[in-house]
Order: sequence, then C-alpha cells, then structure tokens
Amino acid sequence: GGAGWNRRWMPDDASTSIALVQMLIGRSAAPTTAPRDILTEARTTFRAMAEAQRPDAQLGFARAVISDVIRAYWTILRRGDRDPWLPAVEPLTALDLPPLSDAAAQLACGVGTAAAGLDVPEAAYLIGVLYTSMMPGKIRSAAGAYYTPPALCERLLDMASEAGVDWGTARVLDPACGGGAFLSPVARRMTEHWKDRGAEATLASVIDRLRGFEIDPFAAWLSQVFLEATLWPLCAEAGIRLPMMVEVCDSLSKDPTDEIYDLVVGNPPYGRITLSPEMRVKYKRSLYGHANLYGLFTDLALRLAKPGGTIAYVTPTSFLAGEYYKALRGVLAKEAPPVSIDFVSERKGVFADVLQEAVLTIYRRGGQSQPGYVHFLSSTAQGEVHATLAGAFNLPDIPDQPWLLPRASGDSALIHAAEAMPCRLVDYGYKVSTGPLVWNRHKAGLRDDYAKSRYPLIWAEAVRPDGRFEFRALKRGHKPFFEPAAGERWVVTGFPCVLLQRTTAKEQNRRLIAAELPQAFLDRYGAVVVENHLNMIRPLEQTVAVDPDVVATLLNTAVVDQLFRCINGSVAVSAYELEALPLPSPASLGPLTALLREGASREAIESEVAALYGQRNA
Repeated sequence: GGAGWNRRWMPDDASTSIALVQMLIGRSAAPTTAPRDILTEARTTFRAMAEAQRPDAQLGFARAVISDVIRAYWTILRRGDRDPWLPAVEPLTALDLPPLSDAAAQLACGVGTAAAGLDVPEAAYLIGVLYTSMMPGKIRSAAGAYYTPPALCERLLDMASEAGVDWGTARVLDPACGGGAFLSPVARRMTEHWKDRGAEATLASVIDRLRGFEIDPFAAWLSQVFLEATLWPLCAEAGIRLPMMVEVCDSLSKDPTDEIYDLVVGNPPYGRITLSPEMRVKYKRSLYGHANLYGLFTDLALRLAKPGGTIAYVTPTSFLAGEYYKALRGVLAKEAPPVSIDFVSERKGVFADVLQEAVLTIYRRGGQSQPGYVHFLSSTAQGEVHATLAGAFNLPDIPDQPWLLPRASGDSALIHAAEAMPCRLVDYGYKVSTGPLVWNRHKAGLRDDYAKSRYPLIWAEAVRPDGRFEFRALKRGHKPFFEPAAGERWVVTGFPCVLLQRTTAKEQNRRLIAAELPQAFLDRYGAVVVENHLNMIRPLEQTVAVDPDVVATLLNTAVVDQLFRCINGSVAVSAYELEALPLPSPASLGPLTALLREGASREAIESEVAALYGQRNA
C-alpha cells in the first residue's frame, strides 16, 4: 500500500474493478454503474476508514489511499504504454506513506480504475474531494481545503475570457491550486489556441505560461498528476516529460519576485487565521480586525496580476458586506474594481461539505470603476451551470461600505432608488448592538421564576416571524428569567428598543425579523436582559426621530428585507450591515406612521413602504 503500491490489486478490466468497489461499499448494482457514482459512494466508506484511524494517522492514511487511487488511475489511463510512468513521483516517495489494509488497497485500486473513465477535470475534482473528506477536521479547516466543481471552474474561465483573457498568450497563476481544479482546464484552453502549431511548440508554450503554487505537497503532486493527464497525448507525441509546474510553497509568505501574470485564478482557501506580526504588516492595507485566508489571497492576487490583468476568484460572499472586509473592499475598488459577479444560487450540494454561499468574481487590475454585471448560477440535471442575468451594479461612493448588488430579478431598480437615499439608522436616532448576555457563560444566573432581583430573559424566539414580541423560553436549556450577579448590571436593558434576530438564512422567507420591545412590558418588570442571538436597535438619546414600532414595521416589510439581501453576504444579520442599510428620510415616514396608528392592513403598509423605495408593488 501507499508509496509501496502493490500491483496484485490491479484488475484485468474496468468492469471487474467496479464490481469489486460495489462489493466493498455494500452495493449490489450492475458493473455498469456510472464511475462518478462509484467515487461518490466510496467516499463514505473511506471516510469511515479514516475516522477509525488514530487522529495523528488520519492524514497519512488519506494520502496513502489517494496514492493508490492515482496509481490505478494512471495505469488505466496509460494502458498499452510500455512505461506508464507516474508523474513527479519524487514528492510522493518523500512523504513516507503508511501501508494500507488489503480492503483499503483493493477499494483504492477500484476507485482509481473507475476514475479513469471520467474526463480529467471531473476525475480531479472527485479524487480531490475524496482526499479532503478523509482529512482530520482541524487540518482541513486550517487549510481551508474545499475543491471547486468542474462546472464552476469552466464558468469562471468563461468569465475570464469575456473579460479579455487571451489563452494563446496569457501567463496564468493559481496561487492555491489544491488538486489542480483550474490548472488542467486552463492548460486545455491554452492547447486549443496552439493546436495547429505542433505538439512540441504547444507544450513549450503551456510550460512557459502556466504556474501553480500549493502549500500542501501532496495536493501539489495531485495538481501535477492531473496536469500531465490533460497534456499526456501531446507529451507522448513530442516525447517530452512535463517539468514540475507546481511549486510547493506558502504563497502568502513567499518572497516577492518580478513575475506578474495576465490572469490570477483560483478558489483560495478560507477560514480565520492568526497572523504573525510580519504577516500583519505585509497585508495591513487590506486588514480590519480578524484576518481570513481568502481575503489575504485576494490581496495577494492584486500584487501578482499585471496592470490591465485579470483576477478570477471563487470565494465566499462575506467580503461583499462584512465589516472585517471593509479595508479589502477599499483596496479592491482602488486597484482592481469588479467587472462581473456570479452568485451560486444553491448553497447546499454545490461544494462538497460546504454550506457557505459562494460567488465567482472577475476583477480588472488597474481598471476604472464602472458598472458591472451580476448573474445567478443554477445547476442543471446534467451537472452544468446556467447563468441568468440579474442586472448591473455600481460600487458605492465610499467603496469600503457594503456593496449593493442585485440578488434577484428586478433588484436593479430597488438598488438604484436606495443609492439615492442618504439616511441610515443613525439619522433615525438609533445604533445597533448585540444582546449583551452570552447565556452559556452565565448559566448560574438562569432562573425559572420571577423575583425582585431577577429580570425577564429575552431569547431570539421571543421575536416571532410575524413581527410580534412574545415573552417565551420554550427551547431546551432556556430559562425565562435571569438574576445578575454582583457587578453584572451591564447585562440589564431598561429602555424601549427594537429587537431583531441575528442569524437568518437566505432560504428563509425573511432575513429581517424584528419586533418592538414594548414599553408596557418594561413598565411591568422594570427592565430586561437580552440574549446575544438578538440585535438591539437602541436609541442614542431619549428622543428619537422615528418611534421604535415604526422602525420595526419598516424593517419587517418585504422591500426592506429584499434590500438587506442585496447588502448581506452571510447568515449573520450584523450590526454593521444594519447601520449601512439605506432608509427613507424620517420626514417621509408620516404616512407610514399614520397607517400603523390606525391599524391598517399589512398590504397597505407594504404598499406604502414599496412606494418610498420607488417600487410599485411590495
């Protein structure tokens, strides 16, 4: 097993291998089962095998499995060759991989054989996902290793083409190339432009213009394997072995060189990272508070793309609005404004084991900020993606502010109206803060019954989906009252405010779910304690320009909810984004206040607020 791969597990034909895999994963389907289904189902079996290993042995096990998968894949792919060499075997042998059990070695061999029946990008993706699924959770999270589906890779490269990238001449870098998700399809596009110039000249051009960086030596080897799998017909014709085109290095701390690129492309890793003082200085221009890996890689791309060059990235959406990314947005607007943005409509099932919303973005290095275009991407039954135009966008005048982008058909008109609105919650007389009580740090203060020294504890469930406040504590572990200890008076709230749920998903009917904390409730108990899964929209002074119930009503309308979706980039409803939400002037809210006081219907209120935003219907 592992680096000492044993050929006794190599079957005589692919159907025998697939039947063997099905037996090992407990299936009784016919040997004609699609190879992609085989790889998908084998992932569950291998993940269980990995979890049965000692924690410190799981990564070695994962690499040994994939090593055998690749050897079988390569042998089937090159069957008939007298010398089916394994690409760049030296990095592999240097890892000193552990032996595998007979069952794991047989299964790996069968999976590799099945993968050889797939197109190279799909095989690369499925094998890469198999590798990351066996990684220990902490290592995978620290590395931010989530591979890009082939359909999204092709879409991003198409977007780069539309932005002017010339595959016949462009120098291209993926600074976090993982398992080669982008290198292989880029190489294919390059060869198509040189197909009439002969194998040797075509290979020389690709070798000169394409590079990858990768911190994980094993993933770098995978990239090289699939790059050579893509190019091996040309290699055979020209009699040329590919040099190592993937450099094992830490891209973020790599010493700068004079090399710059026409295209920097990829799906950089993501996740919070603690930076050394040196790294914080290096990337300080794009940092505000916590650092995230993908934000650093975005800054890095700005340094590696030449003037007039293109950056094409798949990332989470959080940089579009989050406070921690305000400095990065400012740098992007100044140095490489976005020209097109595609939102991945479905969160679940697009990336394996990922629920974060993703976005494909094209930036032009050194370009002037101008209207860009947004598309929505949806998957087809054939595994492809379909792009639907959503509309145009402009960056805000203060570019580090959240970017307003269409999130549904027809949003452009709403955004255009909102851009002309200068008022924010501060103009109404409010600021936003998080409920002060982190309950699991103060369990000793939770109480079942009311007493003189206790206050009602307001949980997120008290803010009902229909905008009503209802004092309740029904969920497991919740208690209705809290008794502050000495020195904990800071958790007590004694003034009217608007409460708003802090975490909602884009799949919910509403992202903004608000309710007024009634004055009558405060009069009854004197004060309350608000738990930290609620935002508090609280008055700056005793007198406000807009009453709390009017603020809650406004936030609960469909048009304001949709506008918030055009700002928000995560499941969190953050204070920063709420305070950036464009709002009608206080003077224009007289008719809305009158409707509310006279008990008007929901339809009448929705219609009034829609009109304030220039919309005919709520």
